[in-house]
Amino acid sequence: MSDLLERLRGRGWRMTSQRRVVAEVLDGDHVHLTADEVHVRAAAKLPEISRATVYNTLGELVSLGEVIEVSTDGRAKRYDPNAHRPHQHLVCSGCGAIRDVRPQGNPLSDLPAEERYGFTVEAVEVTYRGVCPSCAT
Repeated sequence: MSDLLERLRGRGWRMTSQRRVVAEVLDGDHVHLTADEVHVRAAAKLPEISRATVYNTLGELVSLGEVIEVSTDGRAKRYDPNAHRPHQHLVCSGCGAIRDVRPQGNPLSDLPAEERYGFTVEAVEVTYRGVCPSCAT
């Protein structure tokens, strides 16, 4: 069973066939699919699933904190199921591919006190940008 499915079951989330197939599609490392990509893959497993159901399910998963909505460079939002594993993103400026990365150190503590301007910093989002091997050739 997928990590996402296990977390959802642990929360007592009602697992309909539509919700299950969306969670199955999102399973894995480095998964950053658009809603349309989720719909295409979900429909391959469950042909009667509607686009609206996929969008609604993704919205619920984001609201629950089980999936992260990722936006880069004005492209379509992508959905990342690794919401409970601290990580940053590496984005290809050519094709838009996204990889999860876990840099060393603590980005929260890397911000000097004088640069916090009185803020209590609670979270950090770092996006690394570059060109993937496929686009570099």
